[in-house]
Amino acid sequence: MSDTTSNKSGLKILTGLWPFLKPYRWVLIAAAVALTFTAGLSLSLGQAVRLVVDDGFIAGSLEKLNQTLLLFFVVVILMAVGTFIRFYLVTWIGERVTADIRKSVFNHLITLEPNYFETNRSGELMSRLTTDTTLLQSIIGSSVSFALRSFLMMLGGLIMLLLTNAKLTIVVFGALPLVMLPVMIFGKRVRKLSRDSQDKVADVGTYAGEILQQIKTVQSYTRENNERTAFSTEVERAFEVARNRIINRGLLTSLVILFAFSAMGAMVYIGASDVLSGNMSGGELAAFVFYAIMVAGGVAAVSEVLGELQRAAGATERLLELLQVKPEISSPMLIKAMDVGTQSHIHFKNVSFCYPSRPDVLALNNVSIDIKRGETVALVGTSGAGKSTVFELLQRFYDPQQGEVLLNETPLNDLDIFVARQQMAMVPQQPTLFSANVLHNIAYGKPDASEQDVIDAAKAAHAHDFIKKLPENYESFLGERGVRLSGGQKQRIVIARAILNDPEILLLDEATSALDAESEKWVQEALQLLMKNRTTIIIAHRLATIVHADRILVMENGEVIAEGTHQQLLASSALYQKLAALQFGHQDKVV
Repeated sequence: MSDTTSNKSGLKILTGLWPFLKPYRWVLIAAAVALTFTAGLSLSLGQAVRLVVDDGFIAGSLEKLNQTLLLFFVVVILMAVGTFIRFYLVTWIGERVTADIRKSVFNHLITLEPNYFETNRSGELMSRLTTDTTLLQSIIGSSVSFALRSFLMMLGGLIMLLLTNAKLTIVVFGALPLVMLPVMIFGKRVRKLSRDSQDKVADVGTYAGEILQQIKTVQSYTRENNERTAFSTEVERAFEVARNRIINRGLLTSLVILFAFSAMGAMVYIGASDVLSGNMSGGELAAFVFYAIMVAGGVAAVSEVLGELQRAAGATERLLELLQVKPEISSPMLIKAMDVGTQSHIHFKNVSFCYPSRPDVLALNNVSIDIKRGETVALVGTSGAGKSTVFELLQRFYDPQQGEVLLNETPLNDLDIFVARQQMAMVPQQPTLFSANVLHNIAYGKPDASEQDVIDAAKAAHAHDFIKKLPENYESFLGERGVRLSGGQKQRIVIARAILNDPEILLLDEATSALDAESEKWVQEALQLLMKNRTTIIIAHRLATIVHADRILVMENGEVIAEGTHQQLLASSALYQKLAALQFGHQDKVV
């Protein structure tokens, strides 16, 4: 939790919503005017009750009764109009502010480095983005308005009580400390339980999401019953926290109602005695009872809404925590321009790096790599050698602890992060597709591309033929993570995306590993064409795919231990010889 959030407590956290409300302050003012207007009209009904009793019933005047009832209906009509305006404006603000918060949180989240999402569960983040903002919409759009109206009715009712009968008002004021006592005792507890309840709901969503994403694994290992039990445990934990919250909130509301209406009963008894003794009129007592009920109802409503506001405070706290997370990777204040005419295109200069989750293990150890413009360089080595880390640092998902990475002889840290990444296109070993159609997935890196450009890229990646066989061709929906395609088809879609992006730097992470022999032949030809006059780095596990690379770097334990052409490494590198022997059987069989 951030220091800013931790320094705030209780409902003060809700002040963090003001930056989102401020742009609509005139709407807020209009809503407040409508709220005050309707509250004032509601309070005036008490005087109408007094006139009906004293001038109508007790005085026996039909004319006075008709006039009073006519005035009553005029007030009711005005109240209805004012209530509509208040309801519309307040609900509009709730929807508008919720939409702004959702956009702000999402816009902030996508600026955070990948490491943040490795240490924070996606289900938890989605819960905050959806459930918490929906809760705020309900609070801002209805509960706050209801609370303010109830507070105004309570305050105005107390003033009218004082004007109507000071003696009975003292009884009401004497009861207020008793009424507020439960709020003070249970309010903080309800807020904590509200936060815990929202966290547990997020846990349930996270667990369910993970199981559904891995449904094939669950079913193949026949773990359905185990997952039912585990999910049931998560749900019951969330229910138990919610039950405790409901108990505390129920006690809060019940005690407030008990004390408030007990005080009103005492007040009615005293007032009735005064009427019988002739110290006040029946109309005054009726008006006083009307205001007393209004005050008691207002207190009860405010206490009930306080529980909702405590939940809103919990939701606000969770959202502000996200907004206060500072990106560790961002563009510098003073951005340098790249010199695109340099001979050195990519340069790792004495780079050492540890992943934040493994601070004691060097993923790269004093690595220096200089790649010329237009050169094709392959990285080979056993798993964990540091090959993928080179890609991670080059795309600046992380910054090295020592040394620097340069692009066109300019440190990556000095470049606009978006401009630097736009120079590259990545084809990962595990293809990444979105829940959209083929057109969207291929054009993802170049959304302004024409449909013909997309088709040409698909043809170059040898994906056009199978795309045409899909139900709606390029408009076909691929399902979550491209579940409707085979592994080879997914890979060709991703390759088409890279071809369309037309990058200066091409990053291939065993890009043909998911293809069958025939598809691999065609895609290799497409990649060879794409790599011409382009700087290319290839992570390779199958040496047959990189025998024609300009240079091959052999990596082990985060270090570059050898480099050269395929034939040079066969003669000089023991590790490369071992890898070649494992894949080809004998060195002399390697092309």
